Amino acid sequence: MQTIPNARLWHPQGWHDGVKLNVDAHGRITRSLSGGTTPQRVVPGIANLHSHAFQRAMAGMAERQIDPADSFWTWRETMYRFAARFTPESLHAVAAQLYSEMLEAGYTTVCEFHYLHHRPDGTPYADPTAMSRALIEAAQETGIRLTLLPVLYMTGGFDGRALTERQRRFGHDVDGYLRLLDALRTHQCETVRIGCALHSLRAVPDDAMRAVLEALPADSRIHIHIAEQTAEVDDCLAVRKARPVQWLLDNAQVDERWTLVHATHLSDAEVQGVARSGATVAICTTTEANLGDGLFPLRDYLDAGGRWGVGSDSHISVSPVEELRWLEYGQRLVTRRRNIAVTPASPSVAATLLQGVATSAAASTGHAIGSLADGEFADALVLDTSATQFAGVTDEDALDRWIFSGNRSLVRETWVGGRCVVQHGRHFHSDAIADRCRIAITRLLAD
Repeated sequence: MQTIPNARLWHPQGWHDGVKLNVDAHGRITRSLSGGTTPQRVVPGIANLHSHAFQRAMAGMAERQIDPADSFWTWRETMYRFAARFTPESLHAVAAQLYSEMLEAGYTTVCEFHYLHHRPDGTPYADPTAMSRALIEAAQETGIRLTLLPVLYMTGGFDGRALTERQRRFGHDVDGYLRLLDALRTHQCETVRIGCALHSLRAVPDDAMRAVLEALPADSRIHIHIAEQTAEVDDCLAVRKARPVQWLLDNAQVDERWTLVHATHLSDAEVQGVARSGATVAICTTTEANLGDGLFPLRDYLDAGGRWGVGSDSHISVSPVEELRWLEYGQRLVTRRRNIAVTPASPSVAATLLQGVATSAAASTGHAIGSLADGEFADALVLDTSATQFAGVTDEDALDRWIFSGNRSLVRETWVGGRCVVQHGRHFHSDAIADRCRIAITRLLAD
């Protein structure tokens, strides 16, 4: 039996002193024991609810104007050019680098929204799971917990147009997609779960969505891009005569298994409908800002009691602190007020934000994680309380200091399933992983 040493432990109900977590051979907490006081502060690991691992390789390479009306849609063309260059080997190298960075920053689980299925010309690999397995192997190498979400991508728009040449490697028919899911489920284990991703309403026809949903296991997690762009809302209204989120709520059994990625552009009725459904919204603040998508209506959604979490999406930032901080700051810029994300029970902004990501983690990922309760996996972060940012720290301000005191990572150790994978802020294999990634990216850019 492994243990995580005595700590002052935070979970969504508050701080508890002198807690020692006993961990069984499967990485689950068997019981929590209370001991004496300690300055060491431990918080639950954070789930990254939305990732496109390959896009980490192009971070910072789409920041030059190519059109006076640059937007998500022009950025997407650059992304497609990068996507066409990846092989299973280069995807593994880039994903391992990304996942080690996530662990160092405080993410302990990642939901990988994966659509690079085939060769660039759209023909399948001899092993149709080759690209997916590259991600699984990268996760297992680094020690991050993974929810792999193979993507169904069938059409290029709401009008049913065929995929473009650059989209062909993403595509499946329904039968081929379900075969892929079946093959990948043989790789499930305590640290890997296989879910389902519907790319978007524009990329998955209504009948295909229904067929896939009927075929899924009852406990499968379902993620979908939705209402990210105003053009998507307009096109959905034109073709399906409803806004995207409202159409989904009316035509699918949306519940706690679902994660709606972005959901940036919501009407008041959609805010209430998503909150009532029990679905999670994956807010990707830094990517949504980078792409000029818009700002999620956080205050209204909190008032409605909605469930939410964060994702780093295109990975122009790999930091849960930055995702949470700018989620709050965006609301301040719009309202011209401070301390927006609070509740009557929690006047601390950071505590409210961390409660949000903690309470959505299990529902969105399918893993027993989020609050370091007995029976959950021991996925934990040890904060660097020796840092000057924590001088004179108290329970009332510890979380706010972590989230709002600067850009230096204050995570000293990261534990996944009771196993320490980051110590003194560094992943155990970071140097070797970084060397492979540099070689892979250099080759990608040279081809």
